[in-house]
Amino acid sequence: MSRIGNNPVVIPEGVTVDINDGIVTVKGKLGELTQNFDSVNIKVEDGNVLVTRSSDSKDQKAKHGLYRSLMRNMIEGVSKGWTKELELVGVGYRASNQGQKLELALGFSHAIVMSLAPEVKLETVSEKGKNPIIKLTSHDKQLVGQVAAKIRGFRPPEPYKGKGVKFVGEVLRRKAGKSA
Repeated sequence: MSRIGNNPVVIPEGVTVDINDGIVTVKGKLGELTQNFDSVNIKVEDGNVLVTRSSDSKDQKAKHGLYRSLMRNMIEGVSKGWTKELELVGVGYRASNQGQKLELALGFSHAIVMSLAPEVKLETVSEKGKNPIIKLTSHDKQLVGQVAAKIRGFRPPEPYKGKGVKFVGEVLRRKAGKSA
């Protein structure tokens, strides 16, 4: 029995959920998301979305909680939005943006230029004496996470000094250096 899958998802004001042959469309003030849900039943009752399964097959049990979480993420995304913040730790590491183009200086011989999808809003913050921060905001949680992981992948934090691109608030496992 899926404990997560049995919980109803509350639909906030200003959000509409349309179900048509397993394809769910969620519309809100921040945008519209569409997802295909197969092998589970989705119903809208009393301002809640209920995800149920028609049988106890292994496939449906596995997807029950997953699809409920995806539904919740879609509803929260179109109503509030999702934000990821990345911090550049290292001497000379810089980030700047021109519209949807992100330019990163991460200690390589060349600058990294990355153009982002129009659904992702990009903001860079550079204050004197503090590490540069990249803020990514969108209504699609999967897209924000994917873009953030790609940026982090250019220079992941190393375990000795902690230099690299890390998420704000991420705790790094540090190693001791050479023993004398």
